[in-house]
Amino acid sequence: MATSIPISHPCPLCSSKKSEPWATATDLEYLTTSEVFQYFKCVDCGCLFIHPVPLEQLSQIYPGNYYSFAGGELSTIDKIKQSLDKSLFKKILSSIPSGDIKVLDIGGGTGWMLDLVRDIDDRVSFTQVVDIDRKAKKLAHEKGHAYFEGPIERFTSKIKFHLVLMFNLIEHVQRPIRVLQKVQNVMAPGGFLLIKTPNIDSLDARLFRHSNWGGYHCPRHWVLFKESSFKHALGNTSLKITFLKYTQGAPFWAQSVMMMLFRRKLIHYTQEQPLVYHPLFPVLASIFAGFDLIRGLFFKTSQMFVLLKNPSTMRGK
Repeated sequence: MATSIPISHPCPLCSSKKSEPWATATDLEYLTTSEVFQYFKCVDCGCLFIHPVPLEQLSQIYPGNYYSFAGGELSTIDKIKQSLDKSLFKKILSSIPSGDIKVLDIGGGTGWMLDLVRDIDDRVSFTQVVDIDRKAKKLAHEKGHAYFEGPIERFTSKIKFHLVLMFNLIEHVQRPIRVLQKVQNVMAPGGFLLIKTPNIDSLDARLFRHSNWGGYHCPRHWVLFKESSFKHALGNTSLKITFLKYTQGAPFWAQSVMMMLFRRKLIHYTQEQPLVYHPLFPVLASIFAGFDLIRGLFFKTSQMFVLLKNPSTMRGK
């Protein structure tokens, strides 16, 4: 009798050849494709990853109405998040001794987070966006931000940055360790890197594992972390964790519930007006934001904030 051999693919984080099928998902957010994608879990480091990576489908899976491209008026939840981000930026900036601060936002679109940073501290003298959105370039320039159109892997700079922002970006790349190494190369000694990324060790990730969890953001999230797998990635850099904390994952809850309702034909949205623009989305996001803010006092939620510091001296590099 033939013995079945489990499907296994090399982990993009630790290169282990031990992985196991974890879940399947498709794009029920933007409806850009009906293709079913497979997620695997690395047995050794515990990260989740998509295989195969849809590298040739970028223009398809990132449509023109993708949320980070579209802009528009901020919702109440967005305004609250912006206020919390501003408070966090203020604390980080106050710990930077330089009298001339340079800030880089990777995946920063029009530079709206750089606007916040610049408003907080008048020592911020230079701001740079790296993004793949061509439409955002003109507006970013109008607001006084330098703009590089393309992935961070192709970005070069003689300028060293005291603060780098990577919000919901590292999970979108094929080789997270290479990106971390690349970012460290453009950081000033003693500079900070602030990362926000999904946490797979959370209640909603478990509940919706087999029903299009919102954190998969399928097929746009390629490598997903929990605390231990993220720390594993840092072993290939000299970046040090200043803090790692959990924050509310209301969008993932809302997306997961809405995709479940969509499959059951209880709600309707289209590729032209996708899930994130449905009137139910901000309602559910508000409810789950409150739920996670309370639950987060006792349990891990589905987003992580990680502040990393570059060593002040680069010996051994």
